Amino acid sequence: MRPRYCARAFSPEELDWIRRLIAEVPGRSRAELSRLTCQALGWRKPDGGLKDMSARVAMLRMQTDGLITLPPPRNPRPDPRVRITPDTDPGPPLTGSAAALRPLRLQRVATAADSRRWNEYIERYHYLGHKPLPGAQLRYFVHAQGQCLALLGFGAAAWQTAPRERYIGWDHTQRQRNLPLIVNNARFLILPWVQVPHLASMILALAARALPHHWQDTYGIRPVLLETFVETPRFQGTCYQAANWIRLGQTKGRGKLGPAGKQSVPIKDIWVYPLDRHFRDRLTG
Repeated sequence: MRPRYCARAFSPEELDWIRRLIAEVPGRSRAELSRLTCQALGWRKPDGGLKDMSARVAMLRMQTDGLITLPPPRNPRPDPRVRITPDTDPGPPLTGSAAALRPLRLQRVATAADSRRWNEYIERYHYLGHKPLPGAQLRYFVHAQGQCLALLGFGAAAWQTAPRERYIGWDHTQRQRNLPLIVNNARFLILPWVQVPHLASMILALAARALPHHWQDTYGIRPVLLETFVETPRFQGTCYQAANWIRLGQTKGRGKLGPAGKQSVPIKDIWVYPLDRHFRDRLTG
C-alpha cells in the first residue's frame, strides 16, 4: 500500500526521487525541496499554484515515518504561543436584539496585526484555543456599532467523512478532483460578553453570502458547499440549524491519524450548507 500524506499517495519511485533530490545538493533548504518536489510531481492547487506547504508537511511526516531524512531547519521555529494583551480584554456586556445590531460588517483578516489579534481572541476565548488553520483559508472579524462581536475562520475541507460522501453521492475520484469546492467553517466564536439571541445564525447567513466571492477572489475557486463539525455533547448546533444548515450525521471519532476502529478524538456532528443549488452536479462532475 502506498503511503499517503496530505491527501496524496506516494509511489516507491516518487519516494526514491525525493531521496535523490535531498542528496544531490546538500545545501538546499526545506522550502526549496518542497517547491522542487511539487514541480516535479505536478502537485498543484486548482488555481495552478504549487502546493508547497502541503509538500512541506508531507515531507516532515515522511521523515517522522523514517522514509526520508531532511536537512536540518535553517531557522528555529517561531514560538507558537500567542501573547495575551489588553487589546482583547472583555468588553461591556452586550444584550438586546440581533436586529438592532444591523448592519453587521465582515472584516477580513488582511494584515499581520489583524492576524495577531484574531489569534489572540481565539486563544483566549475559543474552547479549542489557537491552532493554525491548514492550507487555503479566510478569517474574519464581525463588527457592529463600532465593536467586535465575533470571529470566523474558514479553511480546507475534511479529506473524507462518510455521511458527507453519501449526501453528495460522489466516488473517490470525484472527491479527489472536486474537494476544493468545499470549504470548512473551522472556527466560529461569539465573544462571551455578547449575549444576543439569534445573532449567531445572522452571522452565519452573512458569511454564507460573502465567502464565495472572497474565496474566488483569493484562490480562483468558487465553493459550492460549506461544512462544519460540531463537538457533541458540548454544543447542539442550534445556530447552524437556525441558519438552515443540514445535519448529516456524526464522525466516528478517529481523527486524521487515529487507529482504525478506535475513538481517539471527540465525536462531532457534521453540518453542511449548499452555496449553489446545483452543488451535487458540480461536485460529481
